[in-house]
Amino acid sequence: MIDKLIEKIIKMQNPTCVGLDTSFDYLPEEMKNGISSFEDAAEAIAEFNMNVVDKVCDIVPSVKVQVAYYEMYGHAGMQAFEYTVNYARGRGMVVIADCKRNDIGSTAGCYSKAYLGETLVNGKKLNAFRSDMLTVNGYLGYDGIKPFAEDIKAHDKSIFVLVKTSNPSSGELQNLKLDNGNYIYEQMGDLVAQWGKDSIGKYGYSEIGAVVGATHPEEAARLRKRLPNTFFLIPGYGAQGGNAEMLKVCFDERGLGGVVNSSRGIICAYKDARYSGMNYAEAARAACIDMQQDLSAVIGKMGR
Repeated sequence: MIDKLIEKIIKMQNPTCVGLDTSFDYLPEEMKNGISSFEDAAEAIAEFNMNVVDKVCDIVPSVKVQVAYYEMYGHAGMQAFEYTVNYARGRGMVVIADCKRNDIGSTAGCYSKAYLGETLVNGKKLNAFRSDMLTVNGYLGYDGIKPFAEDIKAHDKSIFVLVKTSNPSSGELQNLKLDNGNYIYEQMGDLVAQWGKDSIGKYGYSEIGAVVGATHPEEAARLRKRLPNTFFLIPGYGAQGGNAEMLKVCFDERGLGGVVNSSRGIICAYKDARYSGMNYAEAARAACIDMQQDLSAVIGKMGR
């Protein structure tokens, strides 16, 4: 699946991932009027997402759907999550389910079945959420990764393991030094590389990638040098303070190696004065074009 994402990035010359972290509060006022139930809120969110996907699917290779923004609307919210995942895939986009699942043994296996694999019901194999990729937390060690690793191999999927996250306080743990001289985030990166060494595709990247925040360029540079076969999911661009110059260290000499997520900067672009007069879907497309041009100016041609 990493190869498929890379090929779409090369074709579109765009390493952008649109984060559909769609809170009801982000919707235009006219979509919120008169809504007072989870069901109606979830329906409005699904409509919003569908219109954004329709406007960007020809210029953006992927979306990241953050499950927390759907869980808070209960059962109806998870229906909107499922609809969004299926709709984006139907429009040809690579879909990353941002769930950061973290457990061990059979419980990790259940999470993996839900988002990457299949669930067996009376001998029939069923899919819960048909995402292409999933974010996971590897800080429980390989016990918590093994079920996902098995499912991505069986079903042509990928995962991104948290390594160096974009939040300001990530260094409280991730930047502590170990007795061997490594920072914790480096040690986690080394584990990710080890876990993915048998799944390297034709572009030189494995199916087990790493989450590496754009807001920590020094650490990102160290990780790119250390992990030449690990593809990065790069959050933090835009609203969180990351910019193209900061994240260029995540890419290799071919202009490959990562996909850059922006959420509020795209789905809330209609609130930005730069996109005045556009509806939310038009503004999202314009913001994606601006982001693509910003990234390309720094990264250069992708797949060169």
